[in-house]
Amino acid sequence: MAPVLPSAAERDAGRNSTGQALRRPGLLTRPAEIKAALIARAKERGFDIAGITRPDAVPEAKARLERFLADGAHGDMVWLETTAERRGSPLALWPDVRSVIMLGMNYGPDENPLGILQQRDRAGISVYAKGDDYHELIKARLKEIARWLVANAGGDVKVFVDTAAVMEKPLAAKAGLGWQGKHTNLVSRDYGSWLFLGAIFTTLELPADDAVNDSCGSCRACLDACPTAAFPEPYRLDARRCVSYLTIEHKGPIPRDLRALMGNRIYGCDDCLAVCPWNKFAQAGREAKLAARETLRAPKLADLARLDDAQFRVLFSKTSIKRTGRDRFVRNVLYAIGNSGDATLAIEAECLLGDASPLVRGAAVWALSRLKGREELKALKRDDEDAGVQEEWSAALS
Repeated sequence: MAPVLPSAAERDAGRNSTGQALRRPGLLTRPAEIKAALIARAKERGFDIAGITRPDAVPEAKARLERFLADGAHGDMVWLETTAERRGSPLALWPDVRSVIMLGMNYGPDENPLGILQQRDRAGISVYAKGDDYHELIKARLKEIARWLVANAGGDVKVFVDTAAVMEKPLAAKAGLGWQGKHTNLVSRDYGSWLFLGAIFTTLELPADDAVNDSCGSCRACLDACPTAAFPEPYRLDARRCVSYLTIEHKGPIPRDLRALMGNRIYGCDDCLAVCPWNKFAQAGREAKLAARETLRAPKLADLARLDDAQFRVLFSKTSIKRTGRDRFVRNVLYAIGNSGDATLAIEAECLLGDASPLVRGAAVWALSRLKGREELKALKRDDEDAGVQEEWSAALS
């Protein structure tokens, strides 16, 4: 939870005997007027779309979450379990909320995000992660808008980005920003699948928007594009098979049956987003801080494999990738090296057989098993005190 703490000048001037905030003279008072001014302010601060819904508007989302958790589809994202009750409804998170303001910021790419998948010696990084960390940018903008709202219309507020226990996508759909597609992500008629979402909870009663109808029709492009078959059926995701989950959230070795399917995707996956037909109306994002850094458009796998912790932190400073940590990141790079079919990259894996991290050593063994013959691999075999790495050697030589 990220509460906004406005300055004294921005807060309502005192409270009455029941504890309710008193309104200052000059505040906007008509709900429709507040809403119009709020949306105008949001667009001035870089948001491309905004809408409002009621805090009790998504009861079906709670049921979907419960099924997701019951199926174990969340993998080792245990925080989804521990926050499930609060996540199920905005009112469970904050009983005083009366309106939920959902805002979207376009981060549409300026090139085909799937083109990199054909360059097997290069790294595929998800569009959203190639620029500055959107969490920090969006949270700061949300706080600015929330403070403006308190100063000009009163009430209390809290702001949230997707690290909080808020079901942004169902709420955004109810607020009219788009609809949840068969890939479970939000789809917009104007921005396709490329929207970052943020939420402002307020105690003000504001006019709600109408939900947008689901316009996926019979299309299943997103489902068929998934490289690891992570969708057991439309509108259901099994995160345990999702490349984004595996490369970012999963902490241990990635299951062997999924590694070859990952190709050169080393951080996230855009396949289901990029193939959506509604992207024909999408446009490149206009926020410069979210634009792809040139160094991350098509980095060489060899260069990334050589990163130590300090170099990793420098290269990915102010990006969301930095939070994953060097070891998990290099694990992903090694799987991509194994999938490259490029024998000249084997030397990068050999150099990491003695890495301090058993996670990296195990991934190096797998990469070499894909690029070298059995006899060559036997010559490289070394004893390892870690049981997981020993298992990788056994599987590689079996």
